[in-house]
Amino acid sequence: MRLSLFLFFFCYAMVGQDTLSSQKKVDLKYREDQFYVGITYNTFLNKPSGLTQKTFSPGINLGFLRDMPINKDRTFAFAAGLGFSYQAYSQNLLVVEEEGVYTYSIIESDVSFRKNRFTTLNIDLPIEFRWRTSTPQSHKFFRLYTGFKVSYLLYDESRFISSQGNSIVKNNPELNALQYGVYLASGYNTWNFYAYYGINPLYDNVKIGSNTLDVSLIHLGLQFYIL
Repeated sequence: MRLSLFLFFFCYAMVGQDTLSSQKKVDLKYREDQFYVGITYNTFLNKPSGLTQKTFSPGINLGFLRDMPINKDRTFAFAAGLGFSYQAYSQNLLVVEEEGVYTYSIIESDVSFRKNRFTTLNIDLPIEFRWRTSTPQSHKFFRLYTGFKVSYLLYDESRFISSQGNSIVKNNPELNALQYGVYLASGYNTWNFYAYYGINPLYDNVKIGSNTLDVSLIHLGLQFYIL
């Protein structure tokens, strides 16, 4: 009888201890989506007549965001962070520099060339508002994140290569060093659609002939979040 009672209370205590241990493992102060990696297709908005993109124009961005929940259930949050991005644009806008003077023109369709690519490397400062259906027990949830991003231009290059000659322009001072825009990331678990809309123009008071080159940036792709 005593042995039976001992075994009963021993088993009850062990079950209770396991329950308390499992409860301790649940982090009620959890944070979500601290690191991000994105892959995008890049294009221009407000393109002048004749400006086209010839091949796929890729982009990649990555960084860290500090998640800051603002409600008890931690389904609403703000996040701010730091990141880097590489963007490429294959198109027919020719940039030439001679003795500090920059000229811009559209490459005619009958002109043969091997490459005409514009690339940038940026440091990014994103801040976003977050809604998600997360819980302390599960990291698979729906999310809708919308934000504002400021990008500072670290390096840029316009590279034209053809059989008739080459032109390479680096660190063009007529580019706006600060780019800013709004973005949206939405999806479930790993897969999230991403869209960025640039608010200010890429170039600062640049003209093609008598027309202002007023292009801004559009990025569309996928964003992946990691704890």
